[in-house]
Amino acid sequence: MREALLIVDMSNDFVADDGSLTAGKPAQEIVPYIVEMADQFLEKDQIVVFAMDAHQENDPHFALWPPHNVVGTKGQQLYGELQDWYEKHKDHPNVIMQPKENYNAFFRTGLADKLRSLGVEKVHVCGVCTDICDFLTVAGADAEGFKTAVHKRGVATFTDQGELFIEHMKRCFFTEVVE
Repeated sequence: MREALLIVDMSNDFVADDGSLTAGKPAQEIVPYIVEMADQFLEKDQIVVFAMDAHQENDPHFALWPPHNVVGTKGQQLYGELQDWYEKHKDHPNVIMQPKENYNAFFRTGLADKLRSLGVEKVHVCGVCTDICDFLTVAGADAEGFKTAVHKRGVATFTDQGELFIEHMKRCFFTEVVE
């Protein structure tokens, strides 16, 4: 079965200490695990997708959240080792950079069609934030007919709702929870 690793919103704005909407240390701590998984997926000829918020300066989301991941800014760039990994592998045919304007990486992005064209049947979600973009991306993947998995060691958030939303993923979408 062909599978894809979806790395959600691991940008400077969401991960770095000075990020405008950062999950901070919890997000920084999951980076080595995500890099390790990305290496494993490529080694097994699987797909690695970076699903990244891509907002314009006047985005309506900024009525709810501080400005973040504005296209072309340092804040929108991948954080640390993930940027290094992407630079090294960005020309690999199994590596995809998928901009998104919504919490759900499948909403109006064409990602589902891209993954289906590559034979993907299951998506593994990691990144930030567990209770917002990760949860809604799992919901989107499920709605598109993909099997789903969430990696507990590969998700983080800036709230105290992470565990609750992992349980919601499991119960609502039959998501496999990888410990």
